[in-house]
Amino acid sequence: MTPASEKSLLPDVVRRIGRLEIRARYIVEGLMSGMHRSPYFGQSIEFREHREYATGDDLRHIDWKVWGKQDRLYVKRYEEETNLRCTLVVDGSASMSYGSGPLDKRDYAATAAAALAYLLLKQQDSVGCMVFDEVVRHEVPQRTQRRHLSRIVQALESSEPREKTDLGAILARVAQARPKRGMIVILSDLLGDLEGLKAGLAALRRIGHDIVVLQVLDDDEIDFSFRGPVRFEGLEVDQKLDCNPRALRKGYLRAMETFLTQVRRTCTAADADYRLVRTSDPLDAVLMALLTRRMLSQRSKV
Repeated sequence: MTPASEKSLLPDVVRRIGRLEIRARYIVEGLMSGMHRSPYFGQSIEFREHREYATGDDLRHIDWKVWGKQDRLYVKRYEEETNLRCTLVVDGSASMSYGSGPLDKRDYAATAAAALAYLLLKQQDSVGCMVFDEVVRHEVPQRTQRRHLSRIVQALESSEPREKTDLGAILARVAQARPKRGMIVILSDLLGDLEGLKAGLAALRRIGHDIVVLQVLDDDEIDFSFRGPVRFEGLEVDQKLDCNPRALRKGYLRAMETFLTQVRRTCTAADADYRLVRTSDPLDAVLMALLTRRMLSQRSKV
């Protein structure tokens, strides 16, 4: 089998690797060999105490609120934790079952989640998982053991897409279940109430979570490249529409661009690391881009 670093992991290649756990290992091992070193996803930082400023201290660590109250300079001291705590929040609603290529949105999101779980467990980080639609269907607690990957994969594989998405309620549930700061990775098409997304992200940020949002969409949903008479059937609503897609394309693309702009702005306002992902994108390239941004972000904070 050719390493992922030498042959880009296009969805049709990934599809031929039947078992999700094997897919995850194949993607990550190839990714790591391509980077020539272990990719570092991040670390969990906890505030510990203040100490008085001394000459040479990094000015970025000064607590200016304390200075404003006491007219004295104090520096925040932090304590690095051994393990990052991460929760993968994966959309299992009916809309995720759509797909025009080798992998539908559900398969793509599950594969990306499994690969991230394997990578983090390989770093000895703590990883858990929630699969949701209107409610949480499967929840796997955070653990650091390598064998924990099998439990996460089982939750991802056993979730058949159904029901609608309720992002606001789900992210509020995540915030309640994860009261200690960590990383939250959301994999979803985000085809739901944007006000719910906004409220949910705000709840996570109040705790101090580091948020990553991967919006997974099919090429059809982004490009609307349908030809000839088409019948559209709702996946989350019982509606059908027979139409000429050419007549709808311009208006649809305008509405989609407006929606995606609103999603990006919502994520930016919550200081979330947002990326739009197509189900035709090579999985190794998507993870490489994410890891590169994370590493550059970590360096800028040092």
